Amino acid sequence: MAMEGEEKRLISTEELNKHNVASDLWISIQGKVYEVTNWVKDHPGGELPLLNLAGQDVTDAFVAFHPPAAWKRLDRFFIGYLSDYKVSDVSKDYRRLVVEFSKLGLYEKKGHVAFATLCFMLLIFSVAVYGILCSESALVHLGCGGLMGFLWIQSGWMGHDSGHYMITKNARINRFLQVLSGNCLTGISIAWWKRTHNAHHIACNSLEFDPDLQHMPVFAVSSRLFGSLTSYFYERKMNFDAVARFLVSYQHWTFYPVMCFARFNLFGQSIFLLLSKKKVPNRLQEIIGVSIFWAWYSLLLSCLPNWGERVMFVVASFVVTGIQHIQFCLNHFSSSVYTGPPRGNDWFEKQTMGSLDISCPPWMDWFHGGLQFQIEHHLFPRLPRCHLRKISPFVKELCKKHNLSYSSASFWEANVMTIGTLRTAALQARDIANPAPRNLVWEAVNTHG
Repeated sequence: MAMEGEEKRLISTEELNKHNVASDLWISIQGKVYEVTNWVKDHPGGELPLLNLAGQDVTDAFVAFHPPAAWKRLDRFFIGYLSDYKVSDVSKDYRRLVVEFSKLGLYEKKGHVAFATLCFMLLIFSVAVYGILCSESALVHLGCGGLMGFLWIQSGWMGHDSGHYMITKNARINRFLQVLSGNCLTGISIAWWKRTHNAHHIACNSLEFDPDLQHMPVFAVSSRLFGSLTSYFYERKMNFDAVARFLVSYQHWTFYPVMCFARFNLFGQSIFLLLSKKKVPNRLQEIIGVSIFWAWYSLLLSCLPNWGERVMFVVASFVVTGIQHIQFCLNHFSSSVYTGPPRGNDWFEKQTMGSLDISCPPWMDWFHGGLQFQIEHHLFPRLPRCHLRKISPFVKELCKKHNLSYSSASFWEANVMTIGTLRTAALQARDIANPAPRNLVWEAVNTHG
């Protein structure tokens, strides 16, 4: 922390940029500079958002993710003013929208989505369990497996909502719903999800910093990954070796089969984090929650009459919930990508360029869990999903005003676009001699029209 006499000193952007490592970390918010080196490990959103935006102006990201009460906590880190602070016209309009939505009370009006989702989940779970315990029909058991997949999808939406904002007025109940919907019902650690998802939001579609694009050696959405880039999230090099080249070469064929069983990856990632040496808030609580899932799921499987039906049940539940994993990919795989760390001064632009909305009628909103409005969600992550359709016209207008991309497609069109992206990279991966130059030309054409 700075000495008391230095509190109001002027700090240039050049000097701010130099303090960009964990051992010396400054950020700027609305023209004020804060030294947060000793607070990184205690940041509620994890250390990655601060590390990824270290040494930059982070105002847009801050107002997107933090409620008004968070401003009061900044004073103890204040060390001076940014002497050359500037705000782009895009950021001005974006921050104006945040204020307007706040005045309208949209952040506080959450509707009955959480209650309705919870009741729907309880109904699905009860029917699935009843079908297994009270029927001897293999067909019924298969249907129960499918219902379990739908339960996991809805549980995923609730976990996502409760992780972004308080879906209830009570913090303890909100935390309970997080662990219930994530750890206990789906076997996925909410702590792992928060760590991964926060990094994704901050570094949307950065090949090196966004974990949601780092699926080597199975998938590669860009030939830039053929250069064996470093994943700063997983802290390892994403090697493009012979195995990766082979798998990527056929990724447009393997995409859907892999998505059907992508849940195994989430199970493994959760367990690895909980057993790692990394800091995990409420680690014991997280482990107990995941253990509860494996206890009831194993017990439920044991109630089936034979191993054939058990395998059938597991496959059915995984395949159905694979729909959700596909949607996660549709929102970003076919959008623009970039290399390097995220930048605070074009945060809004990166969110719109790297996201794709899925157009659908209002009656399908429950199915998509609000994430069909991916651009709106990325720009206003604290906004309850019941309001995303309402604010969509405002976001479109802002993007049109500043000549920014606003991509939207039907569910079918988004699938076609995603497979097209994977196929293009796959064909480039087969060019053993030199795939990179051809792809860079293709990306330049598609990025700039």
